[in-house]
Amino acid sequence: MSMKSAALATAAFVLASGALAHGNEGHAGNPRKFDASRVEDTAFGREGDPARATRTIRVDMSDAMRFTPAELTVKRGETVKLVATNKGQVLHEMVLGTSVELQKHAELMKKFPGMEHDEPHMAHVKPGTSGEIVWQFTKAGEFQFACLIPGHFEAGMVGKVTVK
Repeated sequence: MSMKSAALATAAFVLASGALAHGNEGHAGNPRKFDASRVEDTAFGREGDPARATRTIRVDMSDAMRFTPAELTVKRGETVKLVATNKGQVLHEMVLGTSVELQKHAELMKKFPGMEHDEPHMAHVKPGTSGEIVWQFTKAGEFQFACLIPGHFEAGMVGKVTVK
């Protein structure tokens, strides 16, 4: 095998391993348990303790490839519970992040369309069900949420979170 083929095979394995590492713990119907020792800071905040959520924000997802509401405003430091309800007939998801991170993840989803998620900033939601994200927005700025199912992001299934 040539060095180039070996490098490509290794890259494919690493990407596939990451894709397959997403388990079922955070999926709708199987809520993830909060573990303060596993919380990691990101550019857009960190996993929140459900016991400290100050409010619940409900967001609907539809097969028109839209979130309702598509714009959210939260206070810096606030912990909120986002309840994403799939009102459509196809799988949707809600993923929080920066615009750059979401774009990169959307590209990865095109390569691995069956990839499922088990990150605290993601909710993979089957039709007719709801998923939850409890998030503490630790930094001021504008962030996004999106459905990264192939074709959905490209169709405009993106929303904005403004942290003041």
